[in-house]
Amino acid sequence: MSWLAKINLNTVVTRLGTFKSAVLLLLLIITCLFCGYRIGNFFHGYQKQTMLEQQQRLDKLYAQQEQQQRRINTLEVELEVERLANQRSQKLLKEMEQQHFQVKKELAFYEKVMAPEKQADGLVIDKLSVFPTASPNHYRFELTLVQQKVRRRYAKGYVELTLNGSLNEKPHKLAMTTISSLTKKDLTFNFQYFQVFEGEFTLPEQFKPEQFNIAATLPKRRNQKYFRIDKTYLWQNVMEVYPQTSSLILD
Repeated sequence: MSWLAKINLNTVVTRLGTFKSAVLLLLLIITCLFCGYRIGNFFHGYQKQTMLEQQQRLDKLYAQQEQQQRRINTLEVELEVERLANQRSQKLLKEMEQQHFQVKKELAFYEKVMAPEKQADGLVIDKLSVFPTASPNHYRFELTLVQQKVRRRYAKGYVELTLNGSLNEKPHKLAMTTISSLTKKDLTFNFQYFQVFEGEFTLPEQFKPEQFNIAATLPKRRNQKYFRIDKTYLWQNVMEVYPQTSSLILD
């Protein structure tokens, strides 16, 4: 840049004259303006082309995004339809399984009652159901006895219900008559085909049930021989078999 410092405008004007110096200055200004205009046009065109390419790319990306969004919406709708259909299928299948299970239970029960020749002869403890109530440690039970003799006479006797478990980490046994309002008279039976016992009982707070024991006794009477049947239900096994039901079916 030292050569610019050596230029003396006064010397140039003196040598060339005022007119020629003015013309030279005007030509330099015009040249600078022309070069600046051309360079500005070049960069403007370049920027315009770049912006056009970026806009086209952006439009293409927007179109792809819109297409992908439509596909996502379609897949979400299809997934929701499949989910609802699957729920309906599961619900229908569950209802059919429950109906099938209930029909099998009813068929087995009435077969025992009406077709005893297919079963063992004598008194049978058919089913025990225990239902928890809204009150803590308070339960409701149903017990069904069935007579399976071909020649049915009235079976007369009584049942004894006891619960085995632990109380304060020690073995303990509870009789039904001590944890409910039922009396021995309430637990007597007199039936020809079947009889259902119902009642409610409350367990002590620290008592953990383990076994439900049932003993059905037919005392020796006229036209009736002495007969006793005992059956034990594991409480914990029932809890594992029916974890999602509102009642505990002990059978």
